Amino acid sequence: MENRPALLLCPPDFYGVEYVINPWMEGNVHRANHELAIQQWRAFADVLQRNARVELALPQPHLPDMVFTANAGVVLGGNVVLSRFFHRERRGEEPHFRAWFAAHGFEIHELPRDLPFEGAGDALWDYERGVLWASYGQRTELEVHPLLAKLLGVEVVSLRLIDKRFYHLDTCFTPLEHSYVLYYPAVFDAYSNRAIEQRVPAEKRIAVSEIDAVNFACNAINIGAKIFVNKATEELKSRLVSAGFELIESPLDEFLKSGGAAKCLALRLDEPVPATAHALSTIESRVLQIEGHLLDSGLLDRAHELTIDSGGSFRILDFTLGKQHQSTSKATILVAAPSLQILEKINAQMIDLGAVLPDESIVDAELQTVVQQGVAPDDFYVTTIYPTEVRVNGRWLRVHNHRMDGVVVIDGEHAFCRLIRDLSASDKVVTGTLGVRTLRKMESRESRRSAHADEFGFMGAGVSSERRVELVVDEIAWELRRLRERGGKMVVVAGPVVIHTGGGEHLASLIRDGYVQALLGGNAIAVHDIEQALLGTSLGVDLQRGAPVRGGHRHHLRAINTIRRCGSIRAAVEQGALTRGIFYECVKNDVPFALAGSIRDDGPLPDTQMDLIKAQADYARLLRGAEMILMLSTMLHSIGVGNMTPAGVKLVCVDINPAVVTKLADRGSLESTGIVTDVGLFLSLLVQRLAA
Repeated sequence: MENRPALLLCPPDFYGVEYVINPWMEGNVHRANHELAIQQWRAFADVLQRNARVELALPQPHLPDMVFTANAGVVLGGNVVLSRFFHRERRGEEPHFRAWFAAHGFEIHELPRDLPFEGAGDALWDYERGVLWASYGQRTELEVHPLLAKLLGVEVVSLRLIDKRFYHLDTCFTPLEHSYVLYYPAVFDAYSNRAIEQRVPAEKRIAVSEIDAVNFACNAINIGAKIFVNKATEELKSRLVSAGFELIESPLDEFLKSGGAAKCLALRLDEPVPATAHALSTIESRVLQIEGHLLDSGLLDRAHELTIDSGGSFRILDFTLGKQHQSTSKATILVAAPSLQILEKINAQMIDLGAVLPDESIVDAELQTVVQQGVAPDDFYVTTIYPTEVRVNGRWLRVHNHRMDGVVVIDGEHAFCRLIRDLSASDKVVTGTLGVRTLRKMESRESRRSAHADEFGFMGAGVSSERRVELVVDEIAWELRRLRERGGKMVVVAGPVVIHTGGGEHLASLIRDGYVQALLGGNAIAVHDIEQALLGTSLGVDLQRGAPVRGGHRHHLRAINTIRRCGSIRAAVEQGALTRGIFYECVKNDVPFALAGSIRDDGPLPDTQMDLIKAQADYARLLRGAEMILMLSTMLHSIGVGNMTPAGVKLVCVDINPAVVTKLADRGSLESTGIVTDVGLFLSLLVQRLAA
């Protein structure tokens, strides 16, 4: 009998739902039936005592969750790593459990106070595999895992919990005898599910259903062939019996009101550790610094969110608050991830936000040589919209010809951005994220408050509502006047909806008055502009009457045919065949344009570039030097141009479809905005404001 496992329990003398620290407690405060809870606990303890040696901790007043002893710490081979509770409501339990372990001869290990860890609720020993399954993402910090590996001398496998209902690992995962694992896959992220599948063969994985999961069937105690649970479906019982187990149900629904069941109520005290065990953890971490108006711009929040969303953990090591009106704040942060691959992914996103390594940690960028033309080395650094510098031979080099989704090539003392397809064999390419930094313009507080600030203040990487259209148009008109006065460059990206909504004459006016320096679009914008100029229709509809005309469905083809007969749009203007419209004004005012074709194009026009690679090159050439881009109801061309455009260029996307403007606004640039409105109305208002 002395070989029976030892378990620590705590009588529920003071148990109740007194606060809310998990979703199960919501709506259950002061609703637990204390007498029934005591009955259920005693029945459960009696069952356990017939199969294990039960030790008792002394319950304490005002600590209703002390009954959940699994959270006291994790015990392996006579060592205990005590918990550091995430919620202050449970921190009062810590000294009582520490005293109990000290009185019973355990070697006690304590973690730093600022590192949350909730014991065997988040760290489960798998003797058969010799690994400690440990979770993070809810109550326990990822940084704890390498400390557990070191203190306990075992391998730690990190699993991320993504469902708040299953806030501890033991609520959704249990290692069983004979190398089985009982778990609910839906609560883990993809990386964690792969980690489980790599270590547990399919025939040993027992995945439970939603109904078993919410009844805490995975919150089980396994002693030999017996599994003790709150309850389980007949299907799960059958599967466990087939695997050689006996399922013993003990109703614990009063404890479910607090988010706990069988495993939560007991802590294994004598988990053996094989002599072959060794400390191992794949956790990688990196210290970064980020500076700016971190709080009021939300930059620190974005850094935290992207780290967590990518599967890492985030901790602020130091924070210096800017005390003056224009002072910036500076934070030193520690980012940790379950693998180097995930850390590099997070680090790349942090670089996008302007984060850098501390001065003492800065190293040169890693370079690899291209061995196959048009193919980059694995793990090549991908550029963003922000200006970028790379460190080579101890010097920071500015990346020239910068654009989004490019590759950084180093040529001697120079760095260039190239597309993958343009790489040549022997090019030296930057890989990884070390030695790379982005340069983000520091947005001033004043520019965020003033609609008339010199930094185009209304732009806020957001979507303007109808109520703001007139205000936004005023701002754009103001900026366009400034651009024209100083000889700046504004590029328009337009779709055929400009013509369909009656905006063609207004865009033509902008070109004629010198506000547009380049025009980008597809075959359709030119076809319907020319159709309107030659035949007075767009898609066969008379725009004056708003009604289709007889035979109008052929008008766009007649327009194409006329231009093809002349040889080009410019030739049609020179020959007098085309006498008005957007493209007439482009030719007459020497405004260059580029038309990118697609598989759906009729004709196409002779000017339409049907070679996609050449069309992209034409777009990139005309975008060079642009200070402002006006995107008018053309989703694909707008998104393409957005990807070609570095930060610092002011983008205005106008579309009646909110999804389109949101897509462009989400690129993260402070100089971009989306306006949800009719593009014809927008252009009409813009021309009126400019005329005024």
